[in-house]
Amino acid sequence: MEALFIYLIKSSGLVALFYIAYVLLLRKETFFNSNRWFLLAGLVTSVVLPFVFITKIIWVEPAATPINWSNVPMTNHSEEKTFEDYLPLLTALSYGIGILLLLAKFAFDFYSLNTVLKGKSIQQQADFKFIDTNENVAPFSYFNTIVYNSALYTASELENILEHEKVHSEQNHSVDVLISRLFCIVFWFNPFIWLYKKAILQNLEFIADNEATKKISDKKAYQITLLKITTHENCVAITNHFYQSLIKKRIVMLNKNQSKKWNSWKYALVVPALIAFVLLFQIEVVAQEKAKEMTTTVKESSDKELQTELNLSTADTIKKITVHKKKEGNNTVDADVIKTMNVNKDGDKSTIKIITKNSNDIPDDTQIFVNGKKISKEELDELDPNEIETINVNKSDSKNSTQNTIRVVTKKRTQYLNNKELPEPPTPPTLPKFPSGPMPTAPKPDMSKMPVPPTPPKDKTDRKAMVQFEKKMKEFEKKIEAFEPDMRAYEKEVEEVMTKREQIFEKEMAKYEEAMEKYRETMEKRNN
Repeated sequence: MEALFIYLIKSSGLVALFYIAYVLLLRKETFFNSNRWFLLAGLVTSVVLPFVFITKIIWVEPAATPINWSNVPMTNHSEEKTFEDYLPLLTALSYGIGILLLLAKFAFDFYSLNTVLKGKSIQQQADFKFIDTNENVAPFSYFNTIVYNSALYTASELENILEHEKVHSEQNHSVDVLISRLFCIVFWFNPFIWLYKKAILQNLEFIADNEATKKISDKKAYQITLLKITTHENCVAITNHFYQSLIKKRIVMLNKNQSKKWNSWKYALVVPALIAFVLLFQIEVVAQEKAKEMTTTVKESSDKELQTELNLSTADTIKKITVHKKKEGNNTVDADVIKTMNVNKDGDKSTIKIITKNSNDIPDDTQIFVNGKKISKEELDELDPNEIETINVNKSDSKNSTQNTIRVVTKKRTQYLNNKELPEPPTPPTLPKFPSGPMPTAPKPDMSKMPVPPTPPKDKTDRKAMVQFEKKMKEFEKKIEAFEPDMRAYEKEVEEVMTKREQIFEKEMAKYEEAMEKYRETMEKRNN
């Protein structure tokens, strides 16, 4: 149970991370399709990443003597349970009840949808199924089925609505809706998941609005249709309905200029946060005991005496046995072959170290080269034998007056010799930052003065009522034009500011690219 709670907490934290990244970095950009996949990837990552662990092994010293707990007397006594003992059970019970209630609501929404679709006449056109209903519901789509009430709209308005709903059907936006609903059921206790779901649904409407207006010549008429749909508040759940997001935000996004492509770097900013999450919470520490080592010193003995003194048994884990035997006697060394001799006295013991001329020692006059660079004997001793590719030895020749030389070629052209570090490479240039500064203040319309659209007559055959309704709609359109904020002047100011900053940034980038080219040339010369 504890593992489940930890998993839910980690997943909830990742959901919050992706939502905050979306709100701070991406919500105001017009990368609607990319934002869709970013939000879906956030949900998948929040489910999968808590299962990814990095194992870190820590070696510990073995216990001195294991304790036989079977011989320790135990006393059985009972303790009274407190509220904290029942807290995990109560938490699990509350979580389960919340899931059951939301599952019941989910099932009821499916039932309501089936009630709307059941028994209706379906018109098949290409890949779409159209249902013209008499019920007073907002237009919506569910996979390839589009439902609307044609009696509530004019021909041009209905065309705008159908283009919008076709985008939802073609791009399978119903899948996003169902996934977000399921996540709300599982993580119902996390407030960020409900905001996350709202962001997904709102972004789907931005996508549909953006794609639909590409096929519609009159963008203004499309916005008027958005305002007219606000009179229909009856929406079917688990569907993509036309009136989903706030109308003001949708109209603003419709009139907003396309975001610059270089703004797509913002998507990569979530990667360091995910790496930090793994390093902070997904490292699993495993402790392992070191193998026991036993060292026994014995005197010089025969094989039988050695076996008796060590007292070996099959239960012991023997890593290594080293036997040092004395060797007595005199060895004769010819004085002509002795190069050096050192004598060390320590009480009754004396040590004589002799180096002969025919030993493996390198003569003093030998020149040593590694990759063409002359080095000392000490530096040669520090060279890793595994890094040596070829060795050429030339002995002295008195006739040709040549000197002893050793030439070594390593697998890599540069080596760490005598603990000396490689020469420092040139410092790469710093990537310039995009200029920042204050932006023009966007106009804020007074929403309290927003005109209310007229209510269409119930009887569409009443010509007088329809004529009166059309007059009111024209008056409403004029009021909307006066109410809409003057975004053009604001967009022009923003465009001027961003153009100046882009020019500065492009100059800095040109300098940066020139410096990078010099840096690459320097590195190539250094590596050759």
